[in-house]
Amino acid sequence: MQQNKMMSPIVGVSLLALVLSGGAWAFVPTGGGASSHVSITQSAVLKKVTEVCRAIAQLEGQDFILTGDSAEELVHACLGPSAIGEVSAAKFKSALNDINEQHPLVDRDFVDSPQHHFNSELFARGRSLITSGVASIKANVRAENFHAARETLGRVLHTLQDFYSHSNWVDLGYTQPYINLLHPDLPLENLADFKTPTCKDCTNGGFCPNSLLPDILRKKILTSGYMGITSKFKPNGKCSHGGVEDLTSLTSPRGGISKDERRPDNEALHNTAVTLATTASLQLLDDIRGAAGDKDFLRLMGVARSSVLAFVIDTTGSMSDDIAEAERMVNQIIDSTQGTQDEPSLYILVPFNDPEFGPLIRTTDPNVMKAEVANLIPQGGGDLPEMCLSGLQLALTGAPASSHIYVFTDADPKDISLKDTIVALIRNTKSTVNIFKSEDASRRRRRRSVEMFDIYNDLALASGGQAIRVSKANLPQATGIIADSSTSALVTVLQRARNPGKPETFSFQLDESLTNIIIYITGKSLTFTLKNLAGVTQTETEASGKLGTVQKVGNLYRIRLVSNKQTGLWEINMKSNQPYTLKITGQSTIAFIHDFVESFGGPHPGYAPISGRPESGVPAILLVSVLGKKGPASFKISDVALVTVSGSEVVGGILEGMGNGDFLVTVTKVPAGEFVVLLNGTDLVSSTLFQRQSTTQMSVSKVTIRAVVDRTMEPGKAFTLPFVVMTNSTGGTYKINARNDKDFTMNYPTSVMVGTGEKATANLTITAPANTESGTDITLTVEAVAPGSVDSNYVVLRLSVVTKVTDFTPPQCEVVNVSAVDCPADPVFCNASFWQLSANLTDGVNGTGIATLKSRQGVGSLTHTDLKQMFVAAYFNASCCSRTVELVAVDNAMNVGTCLHSLPSITTSVAPSTAPSSGPPTAPSSAPSTAPSSGPPSLTLSLPLWFCLLVSALPLYHPGTY
Repeated sequence: MQQNKMMSPIVGVSLLALVLSGGAWAFVPTGGGASSHVSITQSAVLKKVTEVCRAIAQLEGQDFILTGDSAEELVHACLGPSAIGEVSAAKFKSALNDINEQHPLVDRDFVDSPQHHFNSELFARGRSLITSGVASIKANVRAENFHAARETLGRVLHTLQDFYSHSNWVDLGYTQPYINLLHPDLPLENLADFKTPTCKDCTNGGFCPNSLLPDILRKKILTSGYMGITSKFKPNGKCSHGGVEDLTSLTSPRGGISKDERRPDNEALHNTAVTLATTASLQLLDDIRGAAGDKDFLRLMGVARSSVLAFVIDTTGSMSDDIAEAERMVNQIIDSTQGTQDEPSLYILVPFNDPEFGPLIRTTDPNVMKAEVANLIPQGGGDLPEMCLSGLQLALTGAPASSHIYVFTDADPKDISLKDTIVALIRNTKSTVNIFKSEDASRRRRRRSVEMFDIYNDLALASGGQAIRVSKANLPQATGIIADSSTSALVTVLQRARNPGKPETFSFQLDESLTNIIIYITGKSLTFTLKNLAGVTQTETEASGKLGTVQKVGNLYRIRLVSNKQTGLWEINMKSNQPYTLKITGQSTIAFIHDFVESFGGPHPGYAPISGRPESGVPAILLVSVLGKKGPASFKISDVALVTVSGSEVVGGILEGMGNGDFLVTVTKVPAGEFVVLLNGTDLVSSTLFQRQSTTQMSVSKVTIRAVVDRTMEPGKAFTLPFVVMTNSTGGTYKINARNDKDFTMNYPTSVMVGTGEKATANLTITAPANTESGTDITLTVEAVAPGSVDSNYVVLRLSVVTKVTDFTPPQCEVVNVSAVDCPADPVFCNASFWQLSANLTDGVNGTGIATLKSRQGVGSLTHTDLKQMFVAAYFNASCCSRTVELVAVDNAMNVGTCLHSLPSITTSVAPSTAPSSGPPTAPSSAPSTAPSSGPPSLTLSLPLWFCLLVSALPLYHPGTY
């Protein structure tokens, strides 16, 4: 959408925030105003999530208590205020970011693609993007590939929302969304053809009111503006999009019909466009909700407990003790956290051996996880190096972002060529990797094994985790770290590493909100002294002192602080000439998430997230979202800085607060080497200072690699992906490495020639086997390495394999009868009385068949006949206290049909008060003649033929028969 170039970008709601200053409200890519793609999307998501959480609470007989309008308070209400433990909204905010960061990417990467913005009257192509995108989302959700689904959702929402700003839909007087955009089984008609003039000239050369021709308005002909980035050409008499970046707006008829911005000539139209874009987004989300089901819809939106338990386990013959310990930890964590906020929301297991690794086992059922770990059998191996990094790659691509992954092995990695890919995935997912390397006392440690442990140490440090070397006998003492981090609302206060080691004192701030504070130190031949604000000290020799308990096992020290001497500025003095690491964690609702971004221009300027390492030689830009117990009112941020993990350099950024807990941070001089993000502020609830740090290390690069995913893959068909390699350094031959986590066949050039300060384009081809399940996602990592291996960068992409969908018709649903003879008019007596509803459903002769049938918006009992039959009879029984029900039928192509009925306040048998609907609500009666009428039609005695045949064939209903 269009922006005025004279206006300055700032950060707004959620991740990407670009709003217009100067008093104008703009329907723009990103922003904090009421009219940005981000704010429209966030408004729709928050409303739909609230609706779903309330429905689940009602179904489970629980209260839904929403104490405020912040994302943090919504997540707390959804996850249940009665559960013990802290509630973190980090997953929800990250999911919103996954969706919202697609808005600027669409405007940057598809700036000259009219169908992505419903420009140039390409309505059929625009709807095709929505249709294929929704099919991909549903397939990904069914396969539990939620990250890929969120990325596609953001792109689809952008295109859908653009329709209302870029077309003349609202100019034609429509006050409801055009539902046909979401229903490819409905025609798009009354469209302007290529030769039909649509606009008159704006003599002032800019925007003017009433620029559409009267005949277009009278006949309600649908059109949209043409946009020219490099050319002034447009068909004769056609409307332009408008704005200074649109070259076609200089060709008669001049001006434009865009409603991106609120202007004096279009204020009412702009407001309506925003309203309809929000409502249309809600309809799309509701369709996805119907296909996914309520609980998976919330998982898609990141509304889940923050803890994830992910194990990568070596299953070779010498690992019996380690597997037994992993099983003990799994059982302990599951049993001890059940019913609390610390209970993991997802369990992941990846076994590896040699040469096999996998498969990835992913489940939300704790009993399944217990059984899978119990079924691991140690066997094979013998040559020591194993496929550890291959197993870790599966876990990183299969686990949600920011997960904690635990690796158990007693061998060196055989697949060390994967190291750079693993680092790229760690940076991309921001997941933390902890590695337990056990050693048999009877084995002689070899020099190569010592060197290979450095690889484990490097990977753990890059992620903010620890590499722990311990004897098999002492492994149970070391695994306590798993229970420590398998908790909700886990945050990092400080992390540093020194190699070589040196004496140094580290300061860190502990605030009132922190609980369960633990200090981890890895290294050997070291001593330390811990001191709190009051001057009380404790050394490594005091197992149980005034400040906490100290446990040492292998190369790990684990210090758990006591709970009554925490708040204030602490110090820890480290003394060692050997390499060591230091990490301090706790539980708190105060946290932050961040992304490195880059600015871009054009007609839709903004900030786009960077997949790889930021560019060197230019300022680094971060978009930071801070979370508190009750949203932004809970905290005040003082500074954000980049800090070297292995050094003492701290570079502060220029901080610009934009409201809603979001900040734009610009660091003009980026530290050399690996760095992390450090944030300081004040907890306004307790009036104490706080400190938080990111865990994933990052660095800059003079190499840039970029690729754009513009469609889904089909099983058995080659997929070509262009990519571009650029450098601001010396040119030459750049080596290309590419890997995917499914080991699908790929073809790509192993090198490209890049001139100094120039770029080179190449293609990668990947093919999914013909039997690949629809909804499968592939994580593809492409790396470009500079001459001499002095520098490199990468891009991480997610590709979705989706079987071509041909069935777009939702199941049909008709309410047959409603019996409420016992429902009293007085609600006080409703519990003792019941009502019944019967409905008939079909997916038609050419449909794929009904896959699931569920009820929502009602608490009662639903039974039905065999779903494999063409015609299905459904029966719903409920207390008269629950007076509304919606039946949701999903076919095998994941099309959604519904029946909604609300019981009137009468006490006799009635005909249905509300007839069924199929799919989302329909367009208003003032829409084009082929669009559905406003609201579902009333049920009369003139019923469809299939319905009459079905009724005659059905047996009499007896409660409990089916």
